Order: sequence, then structure tokens, then C-alpha cells
Amino acid sequence: MPRVKRGVMTHKRHQKIIKEASGYFGGKSRLFKTANESVMKAGNYAYRDRRNKKREFRRLWISRINAACRAEGVRYSQFIAALIKAGNVLDRKVLADMAVNDAAGFTALVKSLAIA
Repeated sequence: MPRVKRGVMTHKRHQKIIKEASGYFGGKSRLFKTANESVMKAGNYAYRDRRNKKREFRRLWISRINAACRAEGVRYSQFIAALIKAGNVLDRKVLADMAVNDAAGFTALVKSLAIA
């Protein structure tokens, strides 16, 4: 059985990692060992933050809705409770967009709920 020389595949694997690390600072973009660590860490951050992104946006939407509600003299919790009671199916993303881009429509929505 012939001997297998592995240099070609090792070089190919190293170059793949270094290409992925292009743009990193210093040795992290040029040296395989540090580039590999950086790419693995970056992958972990990307995986984690794809989930965190959803939380962050929900927080942003709630903040925007709350600000718009406060301008109308209503608390966020009262507004959401009234929406649910009215059977309204608008989600927070749509409500936040409405609060920012269509203030008159949001005001009309708050008034139509007749919150005490």
C-alpha cells in the first residue's frame, strides 16, 4: 500500500480557515493557529447572537410602543391588555412601525381601545 502524503490537504484546510479570517487584525488573519481560534470564536458569537437579535428587536419594539403610548397618556401594559381584550392581532413589530411612521394611526388605535 502506498504512503499517503497529507501536505496538500492540510495546506488546503489551513488556507480555508485563513481565508475566512481575512480582515481580522494582525496574526489572527495570517497565522493558522490564532486564525482558527478566532474563526471558531466568531462562529460561536454568530450562533449566539442570531438568537439574541430576536430578543433585542423585541425590546426595541416594546420601547417604541411604550414611548408612543406614554405620549397618549397610557401605560404599555394597559395598552397591550386592551389590545388582547379587543382581540386585535397586531404584533409588536407592526405596532412599533406604526408608532414611528404613522403616529396618527397609532393615536386612533389607542383612542379606539378606550382605555380607562
